[in-house]
Amino acid sequence: MIQHTVPTPYVVGEAHYYSTEIKGELVLFDTGPPTEDGLAALKRNVDLKRLKHVFITHCHVDHFGHAGYLEKHTDAQIYIPRRDAVKVCRSHERRAALVDILVEAGFDAEFAQVQRKISIESHLAAVPLERFHIVEESQEVLDHLGITYLSCPGHSQADTVYLLDGAAVTGDLLLREIFQNPVLEVDLKTFSGRYRNYAAYCSSLPALASLEGREIHPGHRDHVDGVRDTILFYVRKLLERAAKVRPYAHLEKPAEMISQIFGDGLDPFVKFMKVSEIFFMRDFLAEPELLRESLKEISLLDLLAELYGRAVD
Repeated sequence: MIQHTVPTPYVVGEAHYYSTEIKGELVLFDTGPPTEDGLAALKRNVDLKRLKHVFITHCHVDHFGHAGYLEKHTDAQIYIPRRDAVKVCRSHERRAALVDILVEAGFDAEFAQVQRKISIESHLAAVPLERFHIVEESQEVLDHLGITYLSCPGHSQADTVYLLDGAAVTGDLLLREIFQNPVLEVDLKTFSGRYRNYAAYCSSLPALASLEGREIHPGHRDHVDGVRDTILFYVRKLLERAAKVRPYAHLEKPAEMISQIFGDGLDPFVKFMKVSEIFFMRDFLAEPELLRESLKEISLLDLLAELYGRAVD
């Protein structure tokens, strides 16, 4: 597995994507962001004439940014998770629903429309996909290549881990010393209300913990020393931030909480990420037992018991 690293214009910094050859077929995991430098690096690092398969961990723009280019300019087959296929095919409906969620959360229509514009521009930059396969419906290809996958939603609804020969390509799920924001999104299964990232993350924890001992190939930052330590870092940050949010939990609208905690001068994108986090923390405070039971299942509850208690008591 070869790691390719490219700069991004995003706060998270550099992004990694990976290539390998399986049975004489060139395979790519993620593509990097849709920048000119990123495309030049992709052309330089990967023999696009030989590229056969592209597997996407999740359709955030820094991970699938060149999927549209590869669709149009190579013979490679593109594979995306099922929930992301819904996002691609129903993008207009999705963005309208997200505006409704933000307005219901207490934000004015102007802010909600700014977020819609940001969403449109970021996805247009990546070029919408027209020709792709759904990972969950591509078992014959996966079996041929010897690739298996785990669906581990939380950061997004589509987060997928690809497993191959003791390695795991994990996208944004396991990052060294980063609290990757759970992104606010409409529920792509029902299109009724927002997606519950927190409950999904708790359900995904056992699957993530099962990756211990594999060679982790993350989407950003340095190598991951261990799955256990990475999970501990993330959950500690979750509990610390939830404790800071708890004094404001009586406020009805997330917009009020954002104003009280951060003031009114946040950049629109930063504000959106903060409200995503606020929803996540509110859900934790409403049902802390979901996290407790998942931590107990993966034998990490004792290490976090004191911090957990401070967050919920």
